[in-house]
Amino acid sequence: MNRRHFLLSSLGTTLALPGMSSLMAKSVGGSIQASKGAGIGAKRFVAIGNLLGYQTKSLFPKTQGRSYEKTTLLEPLEAIRDKMTVYRGLDHGVRGGHFAVHSFLSGVLNSEAQNRPEGNVTIDQYLADEIGFETRFPSLTVGSEGGIHGGCQIAWTKSGVRVPPITNPAELFEKIFVSDSPERRARRVQENQVQASILDSVLEEANRLSKKVNKEDKDKLDEYLTSVRDVEKRLELRQRWTSQPKPKAPFDKPANHNAVEDLPMLYELIALALQTDSTRIATLEIGGDFMPQHLGIKKDWHGLSHHGNDPEAVANLITLEKYQIEHFGKFVAKLSKINDGERTLLDSTTVLFGSGMGDGNTHKNSDLPILIAGGGYKHGEFREVPREGINKVPLCNLFVDIAQKMGVEIDSFGNSTGRFA
Repeated sequence: MNRRHFLLSSLGTTLALPGMSSLMAKSVGGSIQASKGAGIGAKRFVAIGNLLGYQTKSLFPKTQGRSYEKTTLLEPLEAIRDKMTVYRGLDHGVRGGHFAVHSFLSGVLNSEAQNRPEGNVTIDQYLADEIGFETRFPSLTVGSEGGIHGGCQIAWTKSGVRVPPITNPAELFEKIFVSDSPERRARRVQENQVQASILDSVLEEANRLSKKVNKEDKDKLDEYLTSVRDVEKRLELRQRWTSQPKPKAPFDKPANHNAVEDLPMLYELIALALQTDSTRIATLEIGGDFMPQHLGIKKDWHGLSHHGNDPEAVANLITLEKYQIEHFGKFVAKLSKINDGERTLLDSTTVLFGSGMGDGNTHKNSDLPILIAGGGYKHGEFREVPREGINKVPLCNLFVDIAQKMGVEIDSFGNSTGRFA
């Protein structure tokens, strides 16, 4: 049985039957994907990260509490000051520079995830597994597939697979608003029927085998059956959506330009995805294809990040970072003006903003820039926690708090030591 594979892979998931030392078997294949929707007042989560961090000397205030001073990089957020909290001292205790940025939402390096029960799953994908199937799209991952170190790496599944991003506004628009043709819907119905039949066979044979294997293999098989039932749940939800039309678009499909000019439209479309309840979980990574040239800056972003304290390079970095922060602020302000029942969409949505890079110049992944907006938190403060020693607070403690506020009762996540208080 160590060579048996049940492949249900259009979900981005491969269900491979675990190695069974007590049996031998053949192989089978198939494919799958899913969704469903509802909800005024439902809890939502959005995470925004960038690849190279922010100039923390120009970001973090010196005064804690509500009376913190306006800094150069916080200036664009002054209008939403009472809707957000700035945190300092949070990180994951990892090292690796560029090659550790992918741990931003997980707290775990991919290279160290193999022996962990949930691998290096990111908080967005963890939440999507728990609550994401109530919407058409369990989650939306938006980013790039180009630039330094390849594509977007902000989102990872429990099986250690990078979630490929939606790479431009036109593609995101089509995903949210453009329905399949009648012919394509008919094919989907047929595909669903075939895949349901495959799953029935998988479950039937796995249940039959469970009566023949030894205890060690029985435990492996039980874990596998849990995965199969999760795929079965996804298929059931996809079947519900096959005949359901997508929401009507409020404007025509946007044109693609470049990562700098497209950023406002990506935020606009993510807001619409939340408003139409197409998804409740979204991530956006500002990646290596964000070109300063489109802001009138001649040098590349990566080169600028190694500024060596050169005043001109730092000034250019602040220009591009203020642009990113400004549009985050506009996104938060927009959510605060959209009604969601008796509250606003921002009240229902926790928005995390920051980076897995604390200092691009020195390649440090410590003391990360972290902002939280919305989500029912009490905002308007700058909060600093110990950065080292026995009182150090992992960023994952904040992720536990976010999950619990969303109704997902977990006691730990990643490298957490408790819930952020």
